[in-house]
Amino acid sequence: MFHGLWVYRQFVISSIRNELVIRFARSKFGGIWMIINPLAQVAIYALILSNVLAAKLPGIENKYSYAIYLMAGLLAWTLFNEIISRCLTVFIEQGNLMKKMNFPRITLPSIVIGSCLLNNLFVLFAMLGIFALLGYRYSVIMLWLLPLTFILVALAVGIGLIMGVMNVFMRDIGQFVPIVLQMWFWFTPIVYPVHIIPEAYRYWLNLNPLYPITNAYQDILVYGRSPQLEGVTIIGVIALILMLFSLFIFRRSSEEMVDAL
Repeated sequence: MFHGLWVYRQFVISSIRNELVIRFARSKFGGIWMIINPLAQVAIYALILSNVLAAKLPGIENKYSYAIYLMAGLLAWTLFNEIISRCLTVFIEQGNLMKKMNFPRITLPSIVIGSCLLNNLFVLFAMLGIFALLGYRYSVIMLWLLPLTFILVALAVGIGLIMGVMNVFMRDIGQFVPIVLQMWFWFTPIVYPVHIIPEAYRYWLNLNPLYPITNAYQDILVYGRSPQLEGVTIIGVIALILMLFSLFIFRRSSEEMVDAL
């Protein structure tokens, strides 16, 4: 499977490039829209919660700290959500291609991952530019974002690939997963800081595999400190196992998916 992916690597690269070109064809602002959309969401949340609700972060006096906290959490969530959402429908959307052409099916989720990572990279650069305007100081601690991104992608691919395969055979999955993702977003401390959750209910966060990752993003970008390795390591192991299991399910189901499509 991975050998086939390597042989078709130029197909994956050209597909990612063509996807970006097609998305912004005849658009005067082009790729800027990839940056405007998440930043507009951040601006709305920051305006409402920072000014109206007077949201504050403990230990930080910077008036822009909440906006940075919010952008850090959304950076992780956006990548996670986009990979799962696109893996969920990629096989259905490319059903005709899968039936008419003989090519490694693993290239389809690979194109999704590459495109999502590229989008996330553009958003990261835009956020870092805004951070600089807000007086943010960069540090080598930010290099922690590289392994965190790998863990986040592994977790998203593990979930997204399994859901995508199941969605081919049970189309209700495609309606159910977006609802779960919406609930998952609000169950993760992204828009709100952790300290506002009552102590009696904070243990529920241990059931959220995304929380250690978003918390690590916030530790790095907001507080300038290394992430808590215990939680991140556990989620990293879970993510790797889940990704390998999803690849096994995908490989076993490839031919049956073509028949179902």
